[in-house]
Amino acid sequence: MGAFLSLKEMAMMQKREFDETDQLAINNLRVLSIDMIERAQSGHPGLPLGTAPLLWVLWSRHLRLDPRHPQWVNRDRFVLSAGHGSAILYSLLHLSGFDLSMTDLKQFRQFGSRTPGHPEYGKVPGVDATTGPLGQGLGMAAGMALAERHLASQYGATVSDHFTYCLVGDGDLMEGVSHEVASFAGHQRLNKLIVLYDDNAVSLDGPTSRSTTTDVPQRFRSYGWDVQVVTNGADLVAIDAAVIRAQQSDRPSLIDVKTVIGFGAPGAGTNQVHGKPLGAAGRQQLCKVLHWTAPAFTVLPAVAERARQAITLRGHRAYHRWRTRLTTLTPQQRRQFARVLAGELPATLGANLPSYDQGAAASRQTSHAVIQQLAAQLPELVGGSADLASSNRTTLASDQLMTPQAPDQRNLAFGVREFGEGTLLNGLALHGGLRVFGSTFLVFSDYLRGAIRLAALQHLPVTYVFTHDSLAVGEDGPTHQPIEQLMSLRAIPNVTVIRPADPNETVAAWWQAINATDHPTVLVLTRQALAVLPHTQQLALTGVARGGYVLSPQRGRQPGGILMASGSEVTLALQAQQRLAALGHDVSVVSLPSLDQFHQQSKAYQDQVLPPQVRRRVAIELGTTQGWERYVGLDGAVVGIDHFGASGAAVDVLTANGFTVDHLVTAYLRTGRVTPLQLNVI
Repeated sequence: MGAFLSLKEMAMMQKREFDETDQLAINNLRVLSIDMIERAQSGHPGLPLGTAPLLWVLWSRHLRLDPRHPQWVNRDRFVLSAGHGSAILYSLLHLSGFDLSMTDLKQFRQFGSRTPGHPEYGKVPGVDATTGPLGQGLGMAAGMALAERHLASQYGATVSDHFTYCLVGDGDLMEGVSHEVASFAGHQRLNKLIVLYDDNAVSLDGPTSRSTTTDVPQRFRSYGWDVQVVTNGADLVAIDAAVIRAQQSDRPSLIDVKTVIGFGAPGAGTNQVHGKPLGAAGRQQLCKVLHWTAPAFTVLPAVAERARQAITLRGHRAYHRWRTRLTTLTPQQRRQFARVLAGELPATLGANLPSYDQGAAASRQTSHAVIQQLAAQLPELVGGSADLASSNRTTLASDQLMTPQAPDQRNLAFGVREFGEGTLLNGLALHGGLRVFGSTFLVFSDYLRGAIRLAALQHLPVTYVFTHDSLAVGEDGPTHQPIEQLMSLRAIPNVTVIRPADPNETVAAWWQAINATDHPTVLVLTRQALAVLPHTQQLALTGVARGGYVLSPQRGRQPGGILMASGSEVTLALQAQQRLAALGHDVSVVSLPSLDQFHQQSKAYQDQVLPPQVRRRVAIELGTTQGWERYVGLDGAVVGIDHFGASGAAVDVLTANGFTVDHLVTAYLRTGRVTPLQLNVI
């Protein structure tokens, strides 16, 4: 260990002796995990075999979990960042009494089972996060620890007083996002975050020496973490002592545990045992090394009883002690805490939202006004930016920065760490009791795309505020002018993307985001001013909720054509509508702020907005044309941009790329003569 135990720790150790039943439990976990993998003929045996001792110590001596109340907010969290080792997590959940049967274990990695190849949040009680994309679990764990501390500052340790544990492997710590979140966690001094590092020096392709010589303990010390090294991954007393020390630290902790990947199996200590079944002969050799003679899929009675006493009953008692402590809260605190845990909004929330009948403002500025109104009524609202808060306009004016000294504040400075920001937001949302948002420029959404995808997969209501939405960024040039980002975000399942056209649509977009319960929402906002458009004060709230609506109808019974757009281009469509009317063309203008929400509407409503018999259609958007074909059809045109932009004044860049009334009118008039058509000025 590199240090002596204190008298207090020695006394504790005398009460926490490990015996033969503990070793039986460790081997039972190993073989049960292997049986799952062998039956599936698919999986990763290396991690379960190597980490069984440290995970048994953690679960049997430290984790506070109650299988009868799996969503208990003050439970300890466990995130298996190295999600490929899922077999041992399912084995632990089964032993602990969670709703996961032996039949479920036998269906490991099978279609429709409750034991998928990588842990999936919501599939099974006890899985605290969806993991597998390496590195992201560490970020989500840090977000959970941040949420625990913030809720403790709001309600006291009576309500929020738990640890977040995370198991990482070599691959997790190679991923760049691990650097981002480890630096953030150290800066925030998240002392309730304890990371166990499965240090086996092997990755999928071979020894880690092929690709890295990083001194991991020194790296984490430089971030401000407490670091301990356990040189023998089978030393239960040393692992236990390290966890106890970590629990007493005033900083986040890394416990570097030297393990043997695939312990006991053929190929142990090499990549050969990382990600493929052992086979019958390999299982036989493993059982011989472990002195294991029980049939497959067996849990020994002594192990089951130890797990019941050490994990299930201990957690149940902890839950009821916490329930008793809740009575010390004031009635108002109890009501508010129950509301935020349930994800409910105050009934009066919508009454104070801004409404606009004139004027102009950048949608990022309108968003700022909405955020202030929401923050005043939602103490659970927490958010920040990747070092762009002054540009994204996402600062809560009522609060200061959240720091170790001021954990009750609600502004988060994520730093220039977009991917880390995304994983932290996911962890904050997973914890419960908070509504969270994060921000950056739209073009930099690429950096956190992996985290957005996991938010969608986990049905998390995270809000992303992405500003500087188009070529209108101007002088910053093509590196900062998003082209493909908007449509690529729309391509992620279960993500709602909203690009509002004016201040009232921006308010309506935020209303959709704050009411979301099972999906993330992307708000795409401008730097340039957007004028209040006619009729949006009356139409926007319902129109944005439906994803699209007729903003300016034709004069006759049926339009001769349709101009459709999102965001700032709706103004351009309205101007083109007037020009076309002077030329004798009666067209409607449709605002389509959210394509995914529009697509979810009934066919009758879609046909009402976009009558199928009207085939002269033009879509206008400052982004890639791909994807608009669904709405313009073979006879329509898309005025967009399928190449990178250029540095220059916004008006010059927009004009050069055809975003003018003249060009839009020409595009419409040509729809009657050529098909299909995409108009892109190069």
